[in-house]
Order: sequence, then structure tokens, then C-alpha cells
Amino acid sequence: MDKGKAVMEGVGRRWAVDFTDNSTSPSSRDIPDPLGFSRASLDQDDSTQSRQKKDAESNWKAKKAWEVAQAPLKNLLMMGFMMWMAGNTVHLFSIGITFSALWQPISALQGVGKVFEPYKDSRVELLGPKLLFIALNLGGLALGVWKLNTLGLLPTHASDWVSSLPPAQDVEYSGGGVNLH
Repeated sequence: MDKGKAVMEGVGRRWAVDFTDNSTSPSSRDIPDPLGFSRASLDQDDSTQSRQKKDAESNWKAKKAWEVAQAPLKNLLMMGFMMWMAGNTVHLFSIGITFSALWQPISALQGVGKVFEPYKDSRVELLGPKLLFIALNLGGLALGVWKLNTLGLLPTHASDWVSSLPPAQDVEYSGGGVNLH
């Protein structure tokens, strides 16, 4: 026989190892389990581990959902700082920042379902994170509307609506009566 080669009779493979126990010595199944250990507990441990993995995954999803829900707060603070830096005069930069502050919360509110889709699970409660996400985005929207008002771009005074009023009729006073033309 060549060194490094093993040949089994009737088998066409060059290397093969047979692990069948043909010895007459007592097998490991005949040896009693140590104290506190049983083979049945191994099966239970597997189900416990799978349950623990599912619980850990649910906890992770809940934690990430809350992180996603709190993300608009950072955006809100940054947008507030940018609007403060833009000033209260009407120019291209301040208008762009203001409309960006309005657009971001509106688009985020339209996609609430898609934002929280990866965290959907029967064991994860998403109502709280969704409500926080919606509230923070509504706060961002209110910040944008406030900035529009400080820029004077919202029609809040009576003089802003003058162009939509019907023209005044000419009134002529003659003698003691009023004549309308």
C-alpha cells in the first residue's frame, strides 16, 4: 500500500473513514448522565434558545423603531437653527430653507407606514413610535409655517386680502341724499 493512501474494498473513494462503533466496549449511551444534565434538556434548551433569539430580535426591533421615531427631533433642531441663521428678510435662501422645512415633514408623514415596515412584528408595539414620529413631524411643519409667518408670506392681515375684495362703488353726496353711480 502506498504511503498516505487508504483503500477500502468495494468503495471507489480514495479517502474514507468509517465511524461505526464495532467494539465490544460499553458505549457512551450506557454511561449515566452527570448530575444536573439530561439529554432531554438539550431539546428544551434548543427551544428556549430559539425563543430567546425571537425575544432578542423583538427587543431589537422595538429599540430601532423608537430610534427611528426620534430621528425627526434632530432634523427639527437643525432646521430651526438654519431658519434662525437665514434671518427674517425675504430672499432666496430664507425661502428655500422655509419650503424645505415644510416639504420634509410632509413627505415623512406620507411615508409613515414604509418607515416602520422593517420593524413590524407581532410582538413589537409600533403605535407609540408612530405617534411620536407623527408628532415630531407635525412640530417641524408648525416650525415651517411659523417661519412663513415671520417672513410675511402668510396672508394674516386684512390688507393681504384687499385684492380679492370687490371694488368700492362711487358714492356721491348731493343735497341731502346719497346717489350711487
